[in-house]
Formats: sequence, structure tokens, C-alpha cells
Amino acid sequence: MKSRTLMCIAAMTLFAALAVPVRLAAQDKRYKLIDLGTLGGPNSYFTFIGARSLNNRGMATGSADTAMAVSPPFCFNDCFLAHTFVLQNGVLIDLGGLPGVNISQSGPNDINAKGVIAGIAFNGTIDPVIGFPAFDAVVWKDGQIIDLGTFGGTFSYANAINNQDQAVGFALNTTPDSFDLGDFCENFPMPTQMRAFIWQNGVKQDLGTLGGTDSCALYVNQRGQAAGHSFTDSIVNPSTGLPTIDPFLWDRGRMLDLGSLGGTLGVANWLNNRGQIVGQSDLVGDGTAHPFLWERGSLKDLGTLGGSFGIAISVSDAGDIVGGATNKNDQAFLAFVWKNGVMTNLGSLPGDDCSLATKINSAGQIVGSSFLCAGGPSHAVVWERGSIIDLNAFVSSGTGLQLTEADFINERGEISAEAVLPNGDSRAVLLIPFGRGQINTSATASTQDALAHISTLNHTGPVTRSRLTPSEMIAAVRARFGKRYHILALRAPRE
Repeated sequence: MKSRTLMCIAAMTLFAALAVPVRLAAQDKRYKLIDLGTLGGPNSYFTFIGARSLNNRGMATGSADTAMAVSPPFCFNDCFLAHTFVLQNGVLIDLGGLPGVNISQSGPNDINAKGVIAGIAFNGTIDPVIGFPAFDAVVWKDGQIIDLGTFGGTFSYANAINNQDQAVGFALNTTPDSFDLGDFCENFPMPTQMRAFIWQNGVKQDLGTLGGTDSCALYVNQRGQAAGHSFTDSIVNPSTGLPTIDPFLWDRGRMLDLGSLGGTLGVANWLNNRGQIVGQSDLVGDGTAHPFLWERGSLKDLGTLGGSFGIAISVSDAGDIVGGATNKNDQAFLAFVWKNGVMTNLGSLPGDDCSLATKINSAGQIVGSSFLCAGGPSHAVVWERGSIIDLNAFVSSGTGLQLTEADFINERGEISAEAVLPNGDSRAVLLIPFGRGQINTSATASTQDALAHISTLNHTGPVTRSRLTPSEMIAAVRARFGKRYHILALRAPRE
């Protein structure tokens, strides 16, 4: 089975909760909302946790449906062919897939300052072991798609790229795998061993492992350091059903084991340009997990908001960390910011009892989502200067859009977010800030009314929610925390 931590994380986000008081200040900033549309089909998406969908030049990347219908096994969210797009100078550009491939499905994971994109593209074959369409790690650069290949296996995956066009990810070799690290790298089962790689100028280097069979690199900074996680041996732990998994830092040809907080399962969730790594590590017994910060050889337990569980998702170059953790008695799972050794509860919107913070910029603006622990509508939010703002306040009436999750915020304060239409179709949207004190003149009267309304709300009363069954908890946590890439199906936890 997967670590009991997964079940614990599910539980921590879904228990009934008392609401956390949150001040909602009057807004002095307005956002222009841009629906990026699609490439002819019904849906478009950004990539969620663990990816950068927006650079500081305002270029955005995601995936969108084309008008081409496809059949199983190529149906994922829907049965339309999806392509990677880049938004540049207000134009949505279809980057396509690998040339010569009939069903050229593709998707991005990261974009650097120059607009070079790392991701995956289907290569036209079907893996004979798992029956799933095979894909290769790719980089889109200078109008071309570059196939990074594999280590002889059927899959590879590029998750991050820096400004030197160094891409990191994993690639499969041909050795059958007794264990599977795929659940912790891109939420997909892999038929053979996976190895972390770093790629630059046409050369892909195998980074090895921490002693086990599998590894994956998911983050790379401007110094060329890479972070990810790896099996440390081949000894199965009864608590997880897997060998020990530890996060690592790869630096100047050496893979360093970051250790754990006492348990046998830990993962890296972000790497900043100072070499700081944040993530989540099980405690002794693998029944609980805490967020961690690793820096200069030391692994620090960041604690929680008074409860048992937590996860760190991102760390800024200033060392400020965001994520989510449970409060006292694990009643609710709430977004936090950790700064100068202090973890602060960011709270949730009125009517919600849970929240999650995903990214923070150098100005201290934080984005994420606010939602009901027991399921239901989710709201994309931004926290700034002690206030929580529902980004749905900037949706013009008549569009029908519901902004569900804010994925990323860049240094200009531009936000990429997920949205849904009344018919269930998904949209990638951007929120572009107007200057402080300026008003979005395109906002309708109903939008202005909504802005005035949310500024008067104060979340002080309890929110009563019923507890969910274990299966409902698993489903909710898979939707909330497991979403790394929209076209890949999540694997069910092992029993």
C-alpha cells in the first residue's frame, strides 16, 4: 500500500472544522480576467501543484483541447486531442506534439524566463505492459519541439526547466521494476525502472539513485541544482509496502540524501534558487507527516497549526514557505505561510472550512484555494496584507465562470487560475492586476457589488460539516492534492 500518510492527509483535509477568523479588507486592487479559451475543443487547463505556468514576462503555458475527437485509450478528461499552448503577446499559440505522430497529445509542466517550455508528448506507441499510450519528455524551444528520449524504456517526463535551458525529469530504462515510484513522481504506474535526469544541449544525464531502483528529478534552480526523491534501498517497509523514499538534492554531480523526520516516506515539493528545499516527510511509524525545510545540510520540521499533519508546497527565494496543515484536533486543513520561524494560519473564505496555499512571490502575495473540507465548490483566492480575496469577485456577470484554484503568481502579481463553466467545461484563466487604486472599468455593476460585499464579511462562526467515509476522503484528497497533470489518470492507493 501507499504510506498511511496519504490516508492521513486525506483525513486531515476533510474533517469537520470550526471556521478560522479571517479579516477581509476593502480592495484597493482590481484584476482584469482573461479567459484563454481553447484550441477548438471544450477544455483548457494549467498545470497545478509542482509546476510554473506563468513567467515574469507574462507568458503562460497550459494544455487545451483541439477540435479533434479521439477514442480510448486516448481519452482522459474528455475524448478530445489536447495540445500544449503558449500565450504570448495576447495570442494563444498551439505548440502541437511530436511530428509524425497521429494522435499527438502533449502537455507542459514548466516555462522559463525566455519562454522555453518543458513537458511531455505522446510518441505514438502503446506500452505493452500497462496498455497506456507512451510519452516522451520534450522541450519546446525556438518554435521547435525537442524529443529528449528515454533510457531505453517506454516513458520519460520533463517537469522543470531553468533559464539555462537545463531540464529535469525522469526516464525509464528497460529493467522490469519490482517497485513503483511513479505514484510519487507524476501519479502514474511505470512498467520499468525510472531514473532522474538532467538534460542540456541535447545531452541527458542519468543522475542515479540514493541506493534503490528508482528516482525522479522534479525541480531545477538557476544554479543547476536539482531536487526530487528516490528509493534508498530495496527493503520493503511494512508501514508503506514500499522501500524507503527520501528527498534528494543533486548538486555538481552528487546526489545528497536529505533524510527524513523519522518515517520511511518523504518527498520534495519545491527548490528555490538558494538551494532550499521544502516538502513533506513521514514521522516515526508513517502514521503522520509534517512539512519540512532543508537547507545547508539540516532538515527542519516546520510543525503544524496545532494538529497532526501538514505539507509544504513552495518556498520563495526569500525563504518564505506556503502550504497547508491541520489545526487543533485535526478539525480543519488550512493554508499557512511560514516566515522567520513562525507558521501563520491564512484561514479560509466565509462559508469554507479548509484552504491550501500553493505559491508566494517576493511581494508576499500568496495564491491558492478555499473550499469545503467535505467537498463542494472551491474558490481561487489570493492572500495579501492580511486579507483573503476571493478572485471570483473579478468575474464579470454573464460569463458563468467559477474560479476554483489559483495555481501560480509571478513577480508582477499576475495569477494563473483554473475555472469551470456551468456545463462543466474547464478553462485556464489569467488575472492581470491593474495599478493600485485603479478600477477595472470593464467590471460590471454586479462585480463591483460583489467586491463591496466581500469586504464586509468576517468569518467568525462555526461551519458544521459531516465526516466523510474513508473512500470519500481518498477521492477528495486525490482531487485536491494529487493533481499534477491533467491528462494523466491518478493511480488508486495500494491496499
